[in-house]
Parts: sequence; C-alpha cells; structure tokens
Amino acid sequence: MASLSIRFLALSLSVTALFTCSSGHGHTYDPYNDKARMIHHGGPMLNGTVKLAIMWYGNCGKEIKNTMRNFIKSLTVPAKAKLQPQVTCWWKVVESYQSMIPDAKPGKSPKIKVKVVKQSGEKTYKYGKVLTLQGHIPELIEHVTKGDTELLPVIVAARDVSIQGICNGQCADHLLTEDPHPRPYIIVGNPETECPGECGWPFFPADMGPKGPVLKPPSGNMAADAMVVAFAGALVDAITNPMNDALYHSNKAKELGPATVCKGIFGRGAAPGNPGEVLTDPKTGGNFNAYGNKNKKFLLPAIWNPKTKSCWTV
Repeated sequence: MASLSIRFLALSLSVTALFTCSSGHGHTYDPYNDKARMIHHGGPMLNGTVKLAIMWYGNCGKEIKNTMRNFIKSLTVPAKAKLQPQVTCWWKVVESYQSMIPDAKPGKSPKIKVKVVKQSGEKTYKYGKVLTLQGHIPELIEHVTKGDTELLPVIVAARDVSIQGICNGQCADHLLTEDPHPRPYIIVGNPETECPGECGWPFFPADMGPKGPVLKPPSGNMAADAMVVAFAGALVDAITNPMNDALYHSNKAKELGPATVCKGIFGRGAAPGNPGEVLTDPKTGGNFNAYGNKNKKFLLPAIWNPKTKSCWTV
C-alpha cells in the first residue's frame, strides 16, 4: 500500500485521563469487563491527505449525498467556535494515533485531511441490485478510481441495493480487495429498507436486544444520518488499519478497529439498547452530539481513544 499516503506506526496499546479537544468536552467509557486490548501489528496507518473516490450506486438521493459530504468536510472544517462540541474535535482523536509513533515529534499530531476528489453515479443498476464483494465491488472500484491507487474507494448503496456482508453485524465496513494487489475500500449500506432494525438504530427501533430510546435523526432523514454513523466508524477503522495489519483488537473471530470496538455508544450513560445522553435541537427535535460544516448537526459514534485507553465520544 505504498501508493497511499501512509506511515508505519509502532504501537503497543491496551484498551479501556480524558482527551479533550477543548476544555469541558469529551466523555470516557469502559464498556468491557475483559479490558479489550488494541494492539499494533506492524502495518501502516493512513496519514497526510486521504483522497476518497465515492461511487453512489443506484438512486442515492440528494439528502444522503449532501449529509455524507457535509460530514466528510466537517472533519477538518469547523462550525462556529461558540458551537460545541464539534466534529473536528472527534477527528483529532483519530489524528492523535500518530503521536504514538516512536519517532513522532512532540506536541500536536499532524492533521489527517480527508477529501472527496472523485464521485461517480450508477443509476442504471448495471451490476444488479445485489452487489457481491468478489464480483461486483472490484468492478465498481475500477469504475470510480480508473486504476488510481492513490484513492480510497467508497461504495455507497441506494435504498433498493444490497451489498454482501451488510446487515450481518455490519452496516458499513472497511475491507480489502483480493490478491494479487489488495487495496482498502469502504462499503456503506442503506438502512431505509435494508435491515432498518439493525442498521437504522439508534434512529429506528432495534430488532434485537434491550429496547431503549429511539433518537430523532438530526437531518430529518433516518437513512442519511444512520449512514453517517456507519461510514464514520468504517472510515476510522480504514485510517488506523488500512491493510488489516496495523491497529486492531483481535477477539479471535475477527479484527475489531477503534470504532467497531466501541459500537453502540453515543453519549454518557450508554448501555446495550441505550445510545446514551445526546443533545436535542430545540427547533427540530433532532438528536446529535457534534456540530460540523455549515453548523450542520451529526450523531457520531464513540471511538477508542489512545490517550485514555478507553471508548470516547465528544
């Protein structure tokens, strides 16, 4: 993966003191009784500028596109200073992994800038409405990247499209194409009709597990905001473990990245079936925990914080 902007990290960390982007913000959680361990396995982490190539497969709709693009821009473009907490604060935790490099310079970690540099749409459903990882996804990756290995492909599904592996414990995922030249990519499912009880939560009643409060999506669109939650987690895992040999916790079944290991936590007091305490927009009733670009509101998942060695959210 030398073609992507990467650095090799030498980390040996244990999961589960408080990282604060600005004073008074940030909540730390330790939901695990077995003290899950996040270990670096010698591979590269993405840094510098991460260039995304997004394939909107099917009729994804303006709201989903705008909400996801606004979130991506919000990683580095702050809202008004008086609005707290912010998406940029959440992203600084991801950037802070770089400080664990043995030869890292002291002080503030370098910025990791995520940019959408290419977008492509496929509204004709050329590959059908059920996308397979080995058959269809590589062709879509080639279509949107034109063979440019500097790009990180993101395949986003419309409401009437299924992607292999989605709804099976994952609502978005960071994966690798097969040999001989594997490359990382991200898939994002659409929960509007595809397993809303699994991938629409916490904006839709959960199918399984304890029943807790159902939140109102900050944009007013359940699918768009749930897809931001899923994509945000997959993006963090892709940044910290692009080639599946960098930073992750192994539970013997599969590798769990910094977002996956903290799944289901959005605020203080989170518990199974309960997303935790979040903010409410007094005008719309939408629930969120961070402000972003153009003062848009987002609900962001907790991620593993290398400073607190625990799950953390703004």
